[in-house]
Amino acid sequence: MTTTTPMERLRGLRAVGELAAAYHRVPALLAELLDEAAPADRDALLGRAGRLLAGLDLDEVLHHHPATQMVTVAITGQSTVAGLVDPLTAELARHGLLLRPLIGDHGGWLHDLTDPRGQLLPERPDLSLCLLDAETVFAELPSPWRVEELAEAAERVLERLARLAAEHERLAPGLLVLNTLPLLRRHAGQLVDHASRARLGAVWREFNARLLRLTERHRSLVVLDLDPLTAATGPVEDARLACYAQVRYTAPVLAGYAREVGHLTRSLTGLTRKCLVLDLDNTLWDGVLGEDGPDGIAAADTLRGEAFGAFQRTVRQLASQGVLLAVSSKNDRGPVLETLRSHPDLLLREPDFAEVRADWLPKDGHLADIARQLGIGTDSLVFADDSPGERAQVRFGLPEVAVLPLDGEPALHGERLLADGWFDVLRLTEEDRARPEQYRLEGERHRLREDSGSHADFLHQLGVSVRIGPPEPHEYPRLVQLTQRTNQFNLTGLRLQPGDPAAVAEDAGRLLLAIRAADRFGSNGLVGALLGRHTPDGLLLENAWLSCRVLTRGIEQAVLAALLAESRAAGRPAVHARFTPTAKNHRAELFYPELGFTETARTEDGVLFRHDLECPPEPPPHVHVTLDLGWPTDAWAR
Repeated sequence: MTTTTPMERLRGLRAVGELAAAYHRVPALLAELLDEAAPADRDALLGRAGRLLAGLDLDEVLHHHPATQMVTVAITGQSTVAGLVDPLTAELARHGLLLRPLIGDHGGWLHDLTDPRGQLLPERPDLSLCLLDAETVFAELPSPWRVEELAEAAERVLERLARLAAEHERLAPGLLVLNTLPLLRRHAGQLVDHASRARLGAVWREFNARLLRLTERHRSLVVLDLDPLTAATGPVEDARLACYAQVRYTAPVLAGYAREVGHLTRSLTGLTRKCLVLDLDNTLWDGVLGEDGPDGIAAADTLRGEAFGAFQRTVRQLASQGVLLAVSSKNDRGPVLETLRSHPDLLLREPDFAEVRADWLPKDGHLADIARQLGIGTDSLVFADDSPGERAQVRFGLPEVAVLPLDGEPALHGERLLADGWFDVLRLTEEDRARPEQYRLEGERHRLREDSGSHADFLHQLGVSVRIGPPEPHEYPRLVQLTQRTNQFNLTGLRLQPGDPAAVAEDAGRLLLAIRAADRFGSNGLVGALLGRHTPDGLLLENAWLSCRVLTRGIEQAVLAALLAESRAAGRPAVHARFTPTAKNHRAELFYPELGFTETARTEDGVLFRHDLECPPEPPPHVHVTLDLGWPTDAWAR
């Protein structure tokens, strides 16, 4: 039997004109390609795959796979940026996304990103990448130059970038992505004395630090720090390409940059992973528990044991920022729990794991159970295992799970875990840090559910309370993140961008409400949101989001019932709503009809409903709702 490589299969699909129709298979092929490739070859192979995919007809892909998320990315910068398209195409394809690139003029980044009638902004890009390099500052200098003149030039560029961030935030709906500027040897080496080189280094680092701090003032700005990236990839530029072709970053740097943008895009499109599922033997500790016994495994005090200990510290660091942990192990459960409770080498203990599955059943079943228990989709899981056989079994049984290939070198476990930024978010919130505790409480709710005679009994004992009102400014990052991470109860697929909550709050004709929930076990935090617009015929609900953690508790029905009752009491003529089907919100398809809404129109954007408010639905009796809409009394008539 002839075995073909993933790249050969991609080429074969393209040769017979079936690559667009097979786009749903591309993420698995690229994952296989990266698994099989030597680390040094991965970026180059992914770039070649990107070249194949970049030639696809986007309309044809969407014809075959209409649910595919297409991401419009404006790419501009100081120098030639076209080399970014192939690796970025591949990085987005790895996650099932489709890149629609818009390429700006060479060196025309300021015009590209601030001219509302230019070629980029009218296309309303989801992301605007402005790839800067050292020439952004050095092009401002006379010849010859002194450090004092460079400091003045850096100040001017920084002011220009600050104005760009503000203007882009005003003109464009998506994020602006800038980057720190690497200082090259050929620049520092032009100064013959070490004192001047030291001043140059200090000025340059101060410039980059102030550039990074612009993100504290502009919610829609991201600045990628290229220092860690270039430290890992090697040379920043090829002097010949930089001189003759104005290409100022090498292919490995562009590949790393594309990967970072891929992580960012994943977080903006609701694809951030939530839970890391770990094997134990030779993944979390050195040795096989069933064969070596507790005394024969190590995560400290030996050469290899120290490497496993370092991996555990990395995992613990992620967990401290809201990443859920779980175990999937082919072992007897009793010895596993005893080891997690008492082994002196371990940093991670039983309470650190939201779920521990240890038995001899197939691991894809473990992962499905873990996802079900946590109330998240299996596409929210990352699975790390040193066994190729177990990884293959999970890939086959649950292809949507991100599989992290570990091997016999534990010193590389941490690097491989972090390479793909599976858990990256735009901004970390207090709810993120509290997530492990939230899921621990979910376990208590689950036990209450099992001990209750019926689901109604469970809800009655749960004592759900809901508070609805405009979000506070400090809640904006959490609210934006919620809309970006919520898929099952996201009724139109809309995801808010960082600047949206403040913009809605300033618009008297619009309405943004935060939904906060609590029960007998404690607060669930900010779990949902409503976005609306006042119209002459009442209120138009543009979207509703609710975290999957609190679905099926009657919260969504209680919120809508309260809103409809309040609208009726305020004399609104009606409440309108829109439902747009996505790949994951089909369970909410009947939400509005079941609350008495009637369909008024069906378009390519979805279904429009209207409720005449003559008979608002009764709220579920087990939910106590506090409502503070904060809308002006005449807002509906604007």
